[in-house]
Amino acid sequence: MAVAVNRDLTVQVLADANVVKLMDSKQALRAAVQKGEPKCLGVSQLMLGLLVMGYSIPLHLTEHTEVVWMGVPWWSGLSFVIAGVVSILLDKYCNMNHLYACLVTSVITTVIAIMAIIVYSVDIERNPATPCIKQMYDNCDDKHYATKLSKGVKSALLLFTLAQTTISGVLSFLLFRQRRSFQIYNPLNQDAISTQAVVSADGN
Repeated sequence: MAVAVNRDLTVQVLADANVVKLMDSKQALRAAVQKGEPKCLGVSQLMLGLLVMGYSIPLHLTEHTEVVWMGVPWWSGLSFVIAGVVSILLDKYCNMNHLYACLVTSVITTVIAIMAIIVYSVDIERNPATPCIKQMYDNCDDKHYATKLSKGVKSALLLFTLAQTTISGVLSFLLFRQRRSFQIYNPLNQDAISTQAVVSADGN
């Protein structure tokens, strides 16, 4: 905080140049982050997470395979929901701390989505739909319909997870680029805080 004394002995408090620069950087950061539309991507992540968990319910009514045993739709869907909520909050509370949190969450979600894709692919390969065995009235046996339903649901979950991987990867790239662009303002933030602390100590 700077103070100027006029000739008539009036005191004028001037704005600290560091604080002004910091405010400008925050506004620039908000504009840059909002340009990447983290809120829209966050809503997409949130909806995909809910879809994954909702679509996985029929799997519990069919033959249990690796996907159900490992609970893949639940922990992957929950990670998608958390990543979506954090991305939405970044749009509201746009600062470096939230940007770091959103970046870490997006990277972790991308890794989790890749793991889920591997499990879905292996499960679909190991558990194909059984051949149709004709019974009375030319209908197939129940096991054929159950395995066909299971494979269809897992294929849909695989597509949802692929979409989530793309969204999380794109968001991670955008946030990483913004972090590198505005990393220079971290020392500025610390200088502004230390300046305010010194002024407060002198005032006491």
